[in-house]
Amino acid sequence: MVEVEPMFIEGKPFTAVSVKLPKTNLLVVTNERGYIMCGALDVGLLNEKLKDRKVIAGRAVGVKTIEELIEAPLESVTLEAELIGVFKGMSGKEALLKF
Repeated sequence: MVEVEPMFIEGKPFTAVSVKLPKTNLLVVTNERGYIMCGALDVGLLNEKLKDRKVIAGRAVGVKTIEELIEAPLESVTLEAELIGVFKGMSGKEALLKF
């Protein structure tokens, strides 16, 4: 099952995407500038092999719901995310508000 829902954080619009997969969930919260995602996100790939795309993204691990993703500390972020002030350890919500 795939769920796509609009959501607002402090008045800013985002889209929450949840994909139910066997034994796991794929979770993403995004806007036109960047996104945060569950542990399925490969930050190393984005920073190394896809660096020219300048992806702004962060990854949280161990989350099972969109709500947990928003509240969890980011385990890793892309180099482009760091350039706009998003860093490892900040909450997903804090990162999204910088996007």
